[in-house]
Amino acid sequence: MSKKIFLPIVIINCLILIACNTTYTSQITDKYKQEILNTEKEFAACVKNEGITAAFYKFAANDAVLNHGETLIHGKEAIKQYYINRKVDNNKLLWTADFVDVSTSGDLGYTYGSYIYTSVDSTGKTGEYKGLFHTVWKKQPDGIWKFVWD
Repeated sequence: MSKKIFLPIVIINCLILIACNTTYTSQITDKYKQEILNTEKEFAACVKNEGITAAFYKFAANDAVLNHGETLIHGKEAIKQYYINRKVDNNKLLWTADFVDVSTSGDLGYTYGSYIYTSVDSTGKTGEYKGLFHTVWKKQPDGIWKFVWD
C-alpha cells in the first residue's frame, strides 16, 4: 500500500476511535452525573424525613468537611455533634441542585444550587435564610456517593 493511501486511512481510523471514545466517555459521565443528582435528592428527602443531623451524618464521608460560615467542621462524627449541639432537627432545610459535574474517572463530582433554611428561635420567631451551596461528592469503595465538602 502506498504512503499516499495509508496515511489517510490511519488518520480516518484515529478520528473514528476518538469519536467513539468521546461518545462512550460522555455516556459514562452522564451516568455518574445522574447518580449524584439522585444522591442529592435522597439527601434532601432524608433531611425532610429524618432531620438535619441524621441526614448529614448518613451522607457524609468519614473524612468530610462541613463549611459553616467561618468554621470548618472536620469528620463525620464532628459534623453530627455540631448539629446535635445546635438542636437543628426542628428546622427545615430545602435545596435544589442547579448544576452537577463529575470527573471523567467517575469518582469525584460536585453540585451547586440554592437553599432555604427555616428556623424557629427560642421566642417562637421564624427566620428564613436563603443562600447558595456547593457540595463535593466522592464515590466510596462500595460505590455509594458521599459528600466530602459541604
